[in-house]
Amino acid sequence: MTTHMAKRATLFGVAMVLVYTALISSADAITKFIAGGYAAPQLYVISGGLVAVFCLLAEAMSQRTGLVAAVRTGQPRAMAVRSVATVIAATCFFYAFKLLPFAEVFVFVGLMPIFAGLMSGPILGENVSLAVWISLGAGFIGVICLFPAGLHSISSGHLIALAASLSGTTSMVMARYIGRHESNALAQVFWPNVTIMLVMSCALPFVFKPMPLVDVGWAAAYAGFLFLARWVLVVALRQMAAYVVTPLMNLQFVWMVILGALFFGEIPGTHIYLGVTIVIGSGLYLIYEQFARSSAQQDPMRAMAGSVKAASPISPAE
Repeated sequence: MTTHMAKRATLFGVAMVLVYTALISSADAITKFIAGGYAAPQLYVISGGLVAVFCLLAEAMSQRTGLVAAVRTGQPRAMAVRSVATVIAATCFFYAFKLLPFAEVFVFVGLMPIFAGLMSGPILGENVSLAVWISLGAGFIGVICLFPAGLHSISSGHLIALAASLSGTTSMVMARYIGRHESNALAQVFWPNVTIMLVMSCALPFVFKPMPLVDVGWAAAYAGFLFLARWVLVVALRQMAAYVVTPLMNLQFVWMVILGALFFGEIPGTHIYLGVTIVIGSGLYLIYEQFARSSAQQDPMRAMAGSVKAASPISPAE
């Protein structure tokens, strides 16, 4: 891959992450909106089933490889780990949003780049430099700034949010692992959501409540946002390292500030804007670091090519 192609891939990955943050923030807002009235299984049976159907419809409309080929994976064990982690993360985030304000939940979202850095080494074999760790630490400080009252107390909501952060990071890192071995993004969206639907169906009879059509519509909207968000994220993780993608995902704080103010009456203070600035700065630095790495990797190849050309004899045509 040339330097130009590497930079284009990085820019495309950044664009995909920005789209993802808008989509997933919209899905999170719907979760918070309806979480007070229903248990997690009721939302996720509907949304998981709909997202799986969306995957099949998308493939049927494209008519590229057929339905079976579209959801086939060559990494069944890795897909199983990703699917289980996705179920745990979805459940934990549901109750975290129910028990905690947005700002507190996203403190734990801010931990995900740190966890991704820790997991990327043993799982993906990616080297994370000291400069990147410093940037990740700065991003975490920025997230702390977004928490209005500070982490002065520990509750069950905080522990659930921590579990959501760990399992969510595991799911994303496994997505990149699978993406290294196959390019079937649709399968990575399909199987985790089928797993969510099946697991939640077991608990649904114990927590079911009648849903009016309006709430069914919200659940369907949630599924739509989630389908698009997860597909876009899988694409992004094929373009950039997990430790670069996850800090950029913190840009969803910007969307959450907007959605919180518009729909939940949460007016952000100065400390929140400060935190957003630090988080965005951290993400931008990691983009620069990936650009620098791409250029550095190509320079020796250019030098070698130049040396070979200089050493080769001049042909009569030249």
